[in-house]
Amino acid sequence: MRKNVVVAIDGYSSCGKSTLAKALAKTLGFIYIDSGAMYRAVTLYFIRNHTNVNEEAAVKDALQHIELNFHSRDYESHITLNGEEVSEEIRQMPVSEAVSEVSALKLVRTEMVKQQQRMGKSKNIVMDGRDIGTKVFEDAQVKLFMTADPKVRAERRFKEMQSKGDTTTTLEEVFENLAHRDYADTTRKESPLMRADDAIILDNTDITPKEQLEFALNKVTPFIPQLV
Repeated sequence: MRKNVVVAIDGYSSCGKSTLAKALAKTLGFIYIDSGAMYRAVTLYFIRNHTNVNEEAAVKDALQHIELNFHSRDYESHITLNGEEVSEEIRQMPVSEAVSEVSALKLVRTEMVKQQQRMGKSKNIVMDGRDIGTKVFEDAQVKLFMTADPKVRAERRFKEMQSKGDTTTTLEEVFENLAHRDYADTTRKESPLMRADDAIILDNTDITPKEQLEFALNKVTPFIPQLV
């Protein structure tokens, strides 16, 4: 029986998983682990080092040279790739276009799941991703599956990219990228995106971040004695 509390948040791209996970972790004093950032950082390393994803030996060798770590600054979770802060770069379109292919590789998923499970062994955590409730933490006390209208998701992602200085990517390109990632995530052979049988659906198409946080807190607090 797990003694520490694990909140697993799965769902489609740009559904606000990280927004909710960060807010939930901050409110509860939990550790936030962005599993998607881990796959993006691996993808960035592969791009920089021209790793051939179709060659198993090349992928295996690359993974041996990747060290990922999370740290907090200004109440935000940041990721480093071999000591380099890459939190902004991994959100750019080149990584977005390649991350589905990289994250579908069995060797990559096996290594990332191993690291994620290590992180969640003893501390109270909130982790978001694609297979947290179905693969990484099947025994998580609370599992949420997030979804939203595809057009709304694309608009949110587009505005986020613009706010970070990306003025070249169009809304249509973002929409197409999300559609491609949805297909790749749900049809891949290794740990496809799917709702766990015991996961609670959270459709945030028409609700605010504050409302979705309240919804999640109502599901989590019964598992934390001191907060009940």
